[in-house]
Amino acid sequence: MGKIIAVTNQKGGVGKTTTAVNTAAGIAKLGKKVLLVDIDPQGNATSGVGVDKRSVKYSSYSIMVDDVPAEQVIVHTQFDNLDIIPSGIELAAAEIELVEAEKREAKLKNALAMVKADYDFIFIDCPPSLGLITTNAFCAADTLLVPIQPEYYALEGLSQLISTVRKIKRRYNQYLDIEGVLLTMYDGRLNLTQQVVEEVKHFFPRKVFRSVIPRGVRLSEAPSFGMPIMYFDKSCKGSISYMELCEEIIKNNQ
Repeated sequence: MGKIIAVTNQKGGVGKTTTAVNTAAGIAKLGKKVLLVDIDPQGNATSGVGVDKRSVKYSSYSIMVDDVPAEQVIVHTQFDNLDIIPSGIELAAAEIELVEAEKREAKLKNALAMVKADYDFIFIDCPPSLGLITTNAFCAADTLLVPIQPEYYALEGLSQLISTVRKIKRRYNQYLDIEGVLLTMYDGRLNLTQQVVEEVKHFFPRKVFRSVIPRGVRLSEAPSFGMPIMYFDKSCKGSISYMELCEEIIKNNQ
């Protein structure tokens, strides 16, 4: 039975989609069967694994709004063991269209329940907000993976996220837990980085991944080629760091 991990942070620009794409692809490369679910209307995770958003018949909008079965929406990527439920621009309207729907917060959960047994891991790339689409991800997920850039404003976003998680646990998904907090765009030479790391460890004792993701030009170049970093440049620091993270996640879930 697949474990569902939502990659989330309502603050933009922290490497959320980069983390969703590279963690999904890296774990797949290590031999696990992985499904990546793109529920961000920008669809960057979809193009990040080389799938053309304009050419897909169905998208995550189709499963949440039109009740199309997930197996009809899944696209096989060119990368080992990695499938995707793509996103499309129409997903931007889903927030409004779901308002009237019955059990609107469980649409994604019910859709993924049909394919969960086919995968070892399912990663959900959430939009950078805490609206109804993200609520769907939190209701479907077993755990949350939270990428954080070690800067002052990161801590403000964390308290907001914790408050949302408490509400979701109380109302919809009592088993929701934190998979781990991932430090991205990491520069250990800065004093501020060390201060933020200490604060994050205080917020989430024993939940901060040992692996950290450094800044890197190759990491920002890879999406424009539609390739996860370990296929684009397997020897760069970003690739090595993401593969270490993938091994850490697999080990934690044995």
